[in-house]
Amino acid sequence: MARPINTLSTRKVLALKKAGRHSDGGGLYLRITPGGAKCWVFMSVVGGKRAEIGLGSAVAVGLATARRLSAEMREAVATRRDPRSILEIAKPATAQMVPTFGAFAEQYIASIEAGWKNAGQSNQWRNSLRDHAVTLATKPIGEIDTDDVLRCLQPIWLKLPETASRVRGRIERILDAAKARGLIPRENANPARFRGHLDFLLPKPASLSRGHHAALPYNDVLGFMVQLRQRNALAARCLEFTILTAARSGEALGAHWTEVDLEEQLWRIPARRMKAAIEHVVPLSDAAIELLARVKKEFPSNGDAIFAVGGAQRSNMAMSMLLRRMGFGHITTHGFRSTFRDWAGDCTSYQREIIEAALAHTIKSKAERAYRRGTAIERRRRLMQEWAEYLAKRPLPLIPSARP
Repeated sequence: MARPINTLSTRKVLALKKAGRHSDGGGLYLRITPGGAKCWVFMSVVGGKRAEIGLGSAVAVGLATARRLSAEMREAVATRRDPRSILEIAKPATAQMVPTFGAFAEQYIASIEAGWKNAGQSNQWRNSLRDHAVTLATKPIGEIDTDDVLRCLQPIWLKLPETASRVRGRIERILDAAKARGLIPRENANPARFRGHLDFLLPKPASLSRGHHAALPYNDVLGFMVQLRQRNALAARCLEFTILTAARSGEALGAHWTEVDLEEQLWRIPARRMKAAIEHVVPLSDAAIELLARVKKEFPSNGDAIFAVGGAQRSNMAMSMLLRRMGFGHITTHGFRSTFRDWAGDCTSYQREIIEAALAHTIKSKAERAYRRGTAIERRRRLMQEWAEYLAKRPLPLIPSARP
């Protein structure tokens, strides 16, 4: 009587938990380790000895593929060939079944980017992984371990803490998605997890604390602006506009001409692009209007997108790289909002509510929210004009100390 074959099913393979070997017939077995990892093995006699030949992880190699390999191995045994030679022939094909981190990351980003408010997030994800996770790109996603993640993070963990934190989070999310897709065993811990894992292996710089971004003191921003205005790149104009408007970098990077009323000197950022999901109206200073006119003249090919390149929105990395090239890699683009806040608080008499409204901070009080309407726009316009005039000042020359 012939022994039964093809006794397993895909659903049963997923459901089986008991450690040991589970036969599919014809020498093919699903092996489950005490830890729950599943792999395919082919049992045969090679050279007079019983041999167990691994066919690969059940996560990477499907039931149909395992059956095909085992059938070819049975044929090899029947014709007095070494069944292991079949695995060598099949190796290039089976290797392609497990995507690399880079390939899966691209698939994952493409599958979720439609739900992001800011179109620039796609570029931010891709650019940060390209720049800081390149060593993972060609590695099968199921083989990535803690050492691989550390090799990506350690060079930038202290030097670029904000970037490093984002890269780590993106790697963790991609690996979790791969686990959900069945490409990584569900019982495997995520090697990019911070709490209870990487936090024991990496230093904890103060700048990783939420809400703190390295910033220039407002007394030093004047010299910075002189250098910035000497640069002709579009990224420089975008950074200058970001500083003049005290906007978040993503808001400036995603700005469109349809949002700008040049006659009224207003920039209306739609709710879908705002952190608080509330429309924000920015009064534009004379300097901001002049900057926009310059951009329109020098970069007319961008169409409706003000600071895009070839129609594609740039990522935050464009301004971060600019800061590094200028020798200011120790500060962040977001930090200029802190510079503005400190200047407005120390050097002007504007009420806190006006300053907070200029920064588009969420205001809980109904009375404070009123400052977002009516005459508050004109008061904020004066504030932003004063900020622009301050930024246009020439920095004071350094006075050498007198010799004794």
